[in-house]
Amino acid sequence: MSLSRRTFVAGAAAASLGGCDGIYSSLSRKLAGGVPEKFARPEGAEIDPDFLFLQRTSFGVAPGDLDRLRARGREAYLDDQLHPERIDDAPCTLLVRRFESLHFSAGNLFEFKREVLEEELGRATLLRAVHSRRQLFEVLVSFWTDHLNIFQGKGDCAWLKTAEDRDVIRSHALGKFRDLVRASALSPAMLVYLDGRQNSKGKPNENYARELLELHTLGVHGGYTQQDVMETARALTGWDLKEKGRSTVEFIADRHDDGEKVVLGTRLPAMGGREDLDRILDIVCRHPSTASHVAGKLCRRFVRDDPSPEQVGRVAAKFTETGGDLRETVRETLRDLETGAPRFKRPFHFVVSALRGLAANTQGKRGVRQYLERMGQAPFQHPTPDGYPEEQEPWHGTMLWRWNFALAMAKGKIEDARAELPLAEPEALFAHLVGRRPEAREREALGRAGGPEEALAMVLAGPAFQWY
Repeated sequence: MSLSRRTFVAGAAAASLGGCDGIYSSLSRKLAGGVPEKFARPEGAEIDPDFLFLQRTSFGVAPGDLDRLRARGREAYLDDQLHPERIDDAPCTLLVRRFESLHFSAGNLFEFKREVLEEELGRATLLRAVHSRRQLFEVLVSFWTDHLNIFQGKGDCAWLKTAEDRDVIRSHALGKFRDLVRASALSPAMLVYLDGRQNSKGKPNENYARELLELHTLGVHGGYTQQDVMETARALTGWDLKEKGRSTVEFIADRHDDGEKVVLGTRLPAMGGREDLDRILDIVCRHPSTASHVAGKLCRRFVRDDPSPEQVGRVAAKFTETGGDLRETVRETLRDLETGAPRFKRPFHFVVSALRGLAANTQGKRGVRQYLERMGQAPFQHPTPDGYPEEQEPWHGTMLWRWNFALAMAKGKIEDARAELPLAEPEALFAHLVGRRPEAREREALGRAGGPEEALAMVLAGPAFQWY
């Protein structure tokens, strides 16, 4: 590969754009508090514990993150991350404020063209992941987005997902689990996506009821039966969207099945009306299988692919003890980070961690997002209710496009993704991005690099950077 360092550095410096783009380009360069003169270089051959902690609680370690963590101390830093309102994130907020659709009510979003809504929400999601200092919050937003997945491409979901992202996921990501699930159940986007609005007396539609039990609460092995699905569907009849405006949820009493139901062994008396929804949520959100299901998913996301029953049990106990307090449940999950095992980065995580590690100047435009599309993880584009998979096997087929992305980043060929961090000698570059010194075979490979650009491509494409 013949890459010119001068060409690469010139390309990385060519971030000056005209008009508003120039203002936002300048702002994005300052988000990390300035680009350091040299890489932070871990001293050991084992991954730096603070680096590992940051990897697990963020979308990637950006320049300045280690200094901020060590200045605050790990416990205080984590407490700040669990209370994102404490963290000044004004620069990132300003970056996404330009996207007008993010601030409109669900009803008024129908004034926008579909492609505008999809682009603005996708760009905002990417920019927040790259630039926000509220990193744990953004990771949890991604986690709950998959847990309560809505495919933006189905029907009116293209218009309704923007409000759902703001009013359901972001508003409840660190709140009470029951509140999150209730907000989702009555979300216009969810009523469209899982056909809840078609669920009526005499013609029950089981789509949402099944996913509520299988994916959102108890889990596939949570102990429910087909009869429980049918009874839950009956209890959830009568909810619809007002035809005028297509975004206001209403309960239509004469479409509700007011007969007696029995769900998971609990009797719901006849004539429950709209209260049947809350009775169902009380049953499923307090069920021990829900605590185990949520705890297991959190442990797999933050700790390891195969968490021990003891750890899942501790996290589930905290979930139950706190009445589903997600802030305290996540805090308990993160107590065991150093007992974790490496996890394979999904495409979104891989791309964002590269952009963060290199202090990339990006506005989330097409140049970056097309790589996410080709790797199969563009935001809000997973068609089935289970959300993008956490397991590593489905993502092994993305390696070619990861290598293409790594090479394009190194050559400065990706529109709107210019690395601001100065290039360094290969071993320092590796240590900065991976969190440890390279092993002998890694040093040997880096020694064959034809220059700093080729070394950068090798690190981003290499095995060590694919894991966190």
